[in-house]
Amino acid sequence: MSRSGEFCPRCGDPIERSVESPDWETDRDSSLCDACYAEEYDLIDAPDRVEIRVCSQCGAVHRGNRWVDVGAEDYTDVAIEAVTEALSVHVAAESISWQVSPEQVDQTTIRMHCQFSGVLRGTPVTEEVTVPVKIGRETCTRCGRIAGGSYASVVQVRARDREPDTDETDRAREIAHERVAALKAKGDREAFVSEINEVAGGLDLRLSTNRLGEQVARQLVEEFGGEYSDHETLVTEDSDGNEVYRVTYAVYLPPYRPGEVIDPEDEEGPVLVESSRGQLRGTRLRSGDTYTAAFEDGDAPDAERLGWYDDGEETPLVAVVDEHAVQVLDPDIYETETIARPSYLDSDAETVRVLRGNDGLVVLPGTAPANAR
Repeated sequence: MSRSGEFCPRCGDPIERSVESPDWETDRDSSLCDACYAEEYDLIDAPDRVEIRVCSQCGAVHRGNRWVDVGAEDYTDVAIEAVTEALSVHVAAESISWQVSPEQVDQTTIRMHCQFSGVLRGTPVTEEVTVPVKIGRETCTRCGRIAGGSYASVVQVRARDREPDTDETDRAREIAHERVAALKAKGDREAFVSEINEVAGGLDLRLSTNRLGEQVARQLVEEFGGEYSDHETLVTEDSDGNEVYRVTYAVYLPPYRPGEVIDPEDEEGPVLVESSRGQLRGTRLRSGDTYTAAFEDGDAPDAERLGWYDDGEETPLVAVVDEHAVQVLDPDIYETETIARPSYLDSDAETVRVLRGNDGLVVLPGTAPANAR
C-alpha cells in the first residue's frame, strides 16, 4: 500500500490506498479510508421479508408472471432460491461466498440465516443477515380451471355398427393421461383431463386444449384404425374480443377388430380379422390364404359376424384326409366331421382349435392375431 497524503474525514487516520477508487464512487466515498468505507457500506442488501406464492393443490410456485411446477416435497430449496434472487451484493465486492442455515418456524414460515464473506476495497468483511420467507397458499390458474370444469375440446370415442369394447375405452383414457403427462414434461401446464364420461354408444373425454384433443384422436386412430373428424363451436369471446371456439373430435373406430371372425359376402368363406387400420386384412379359414378387403370397402366390408378367436374350442385332430381336408371331432356332438384343411394347419398336431361357421366347423390358426380382443 502507499500513502496518499490524505486523511480520512471520518476517523482522521492517514489514508493508505490499496486500489484506485472506482468511477462510481462519490468524492466522499473516495476520501474514506478502506476500514471506514467497509463500515459505511453493507456488503449485502437484503429485504426484510421474501414471499413465495405456492398452489395449495398441485404445489406449483409462482415466478414472475407464471406458475412453475417444481416437484418439491418441501420448499426449503425454493426459499433459498428466492432469497438468493432478492439479495443485492455491493458492486465493489469481490470473492463473495455465503452459507445459509434454514430454520422451519412453522408451515408457512422459513427463517433463512445467511452468513456472507468477501473483500470490499481490499478489506475482508463478513456480514450476517436473517431473512424470513413467508409461504402463501393459493390456487394456480391451471388448478382453478380444473376445479371449474374448464375444457376446450371433446373427443367422442365411437365405433361403426357396434359399441367400443372396454379395452378400447380403457385405452382411450390411458392415451389421454399419457398425452397430458408428455405435454407437462415439456413444460405445458395448460394440458389436463377435465372430465371423462361414459355415454350411450361410447366415451366422451373433455380436454383442456384443442392441441391435446387432436393428439388423443389421432393416436386412437393410429392404434385401432378408423377415422376422425372435427368441428368447431363458438362458445364465447375473450377479453380482447377474439372469438373462442370449442372443438369436437369425433372418432369412429372400425366395425371389425383383430381376433374377430367374419363371413364376407363374397361366398369364399370365413375370415379371421388381423388388422383394420385403413383396410381390412385377415386370413381365410378354409384355405389359409390372405384376405384383403376391396379398396372401396376399406375397413368396413359387408360381412356377418361369426364370433371371436377366443370362442374357438380345442378338439382332437382325427386324421389328415388329403391336402384339402382333415377329420376332427365335433366338440358339440362328439362325432367325426370332415372339414377344409387350411395351409397353416400342422398335420402332426394332436389337437386343433375350431369354430363353428355357417357351413360347419373351420380350423383357427394356432395363435391369436396381434392386438386381438
